[in-house]
Amino acid sequence: MDSTRPESLINVVDVEATCWPGSRPPGEVSEIIEVGLTVIDLDAGRRLARHRIVVRPARSRVSAFCTELTGLTQDEVDQGLAFAEVCRLLAAEHGAGTRPWVSWGDYDRNQFTRQCRATRTPYPFGRHHTNAKAVFTQAYGLRKRPGMAQALEIAGRRLEGRHHRGEDDAWNIAGLVLHLSERGDWPGLAGNPD
Repeated sequence: MDSTRPESLINVVDVEATCWPGSRPPGEVSEIIEVGLTVIDLDAGRRLARHRIVVRPARSRVSAFCTELTGLTQDEVDQGLAFAEVCRLLAAEHGAGTRPWVSWGDYDRNQFTRQCRATRTPYPFGRHHTNAKAVFTQAYGLRKRPGMAQALEIAGRRLEGRHHRGEDDAWNIAGLVLHLSERGDWPGLAGNPD
């Protein structure tokens, strides 16, 4: 495979995790509670599929603040899949280990890394990750890296769905990736920004 040209299919990933308005409660850790994944075809210039995986936390509870931010409730996440099962599903059904993937910033990649390490779960993703926030910032010549909602405004796009809902955020980030690709600003695998 020629590693200097971008892959046609890319997974765009966005996670939501347990969170609190201040410091976390004693004994709890921030855990992934939702994985949003949108598959895009760069060659075709379109979003192909949209997925939502709810994850059952094992070492934390969903706070009222988290529910207000994400819309996710404790009852809903209690019905989700265990984190290890989610990682197996990402690898088996979504090509996470072989397909290049994108997130807005490094939070999602770091959260998966931390949680896989803490739970001794095999990391589901391959090494080809692109930080779309860094690409967008460079493409638009910005001094500061914008949040996803601000980037949509800068690009003249509107937010689709609910902000801080993994499935909707992955869908919107995918739109920004396609926008950058249309502008000729999306890097190949050799030029992945951090």
